[in-house]
Amino acid sequence: MTWDWEKLKQQQKQQSGEGGTGVPPQVEEILKNFKQFKFPGGVFLIIILIALFFGSSTFFTVGVDEVGVVQRFGKYIRISQPGLNFKLPAGLEKVTKVKVKRVYKEEFGFRSQTGEARKLFASGGSENKNVSLMLTGDLNVGVAPWIVQYRVKDPYNYLFKVRDSRKLLIDMSEASMRLVVGDRSINEVITKRQEIATEAQHLLQEEMDKSETGMHIVTIEMKKTNVPEAVQPSFNEVNQAVQEKETMIYQAKEDYNKAIPAARGEAERTIKMAEGYALDRINRAKGDCSRFVAVYKEYAKAEDITRRRLYLEAIADVFPKLGHKYIIDAEQKGLLPLLNLNKK
Repeated sequence: MTWDWEKLKQQQKQQSGEGGTGVPPQVEEILKNFKQFKFPGGVFLIIILIALFFGSSTFFTVGVDEVGVVQRFGKYIRISQPGLNFKLPAGLEKVTKVKVKRVYKEEFGFRSQTGEARKLFASGGSENKNVSLMLTGDLNVGVAPWIVQYRVKDPYNYLFKVRDSRKLLIDMSEASMRLVVGDRSINEVITKRQEIATEAQHLLQEEMDKSETGMHIVTIEMKKTNVPEAVQPSFNEVNQAVQEKETMIYQAKEDYNKAIPAARGEAERTIKMAEGYALDRINRAKGDCSRFVAVYKEYAKAEDITRRRLYLEAIADVFPKLGHKYIIDAEQKGLLPLLNLNKK
């Protein structure tokens, strides 16, 4: 290379303030000096650039949470595992890296504070803001937001079998959730969220496998379900009325459970008393009958003695109950002075 060293030193002195006027070099002078500079080994430099290009396009690194899908002229060839890998130069083979260990998330009916904004498209390409509004089996409308978490399990199917796997996942997730919610009442949708999420996950996984999307549904999480805000007051009143009805039913059952056993116990006690009374009367009658038969047998053996004994027993039983007794001689006359009937 050829440089004007004297002129360069003079310019340096002018810039450092050692003599001269201190005027910086002009642009024309810099361009002129640059044009005079000659690169050594131009061919060697070109070779180095070509080597760097092919080296950077033939060696690539795959992360620990991903795999590399290699295509040759657009055709699938192989899958490269994590680490340093080799391929043919750019233009011949292409590598697409797919994260197979990352868990992706899609939100339906709400947007989390840390989540990215996501739009659900309905017919005509407009944003669907009512994706969580669903018709239940008892013809009520419920709000059921949910989250789908998934990962890629088959990179080949994920890249080549479906044009837009994520869009298909969104559509099939909404269809599966509406199918499951449509078979249940509004009360079941509100109270049985885990059961609905599990069934929707199985149904969605089946549909994704049939479509060969290469996706694995990790989980479906149901967020808080409710009715639309416009009908919440009426819905709360209905629930309150239902609760009052159930409370009255429980109270009636409680009173029934108290009264019926008491009545049954009283009836059983009355029946037992009647049975005891009947048994007592029967036994007494049998005893009287036996006693009468025994007396009759004795009477048949000695009529006079038995008649006199019965008479005396009857007198002994009746006579103490007569009160005051007056014995009067049959020949006595003038009873009034003797009896003194007015004495108290």
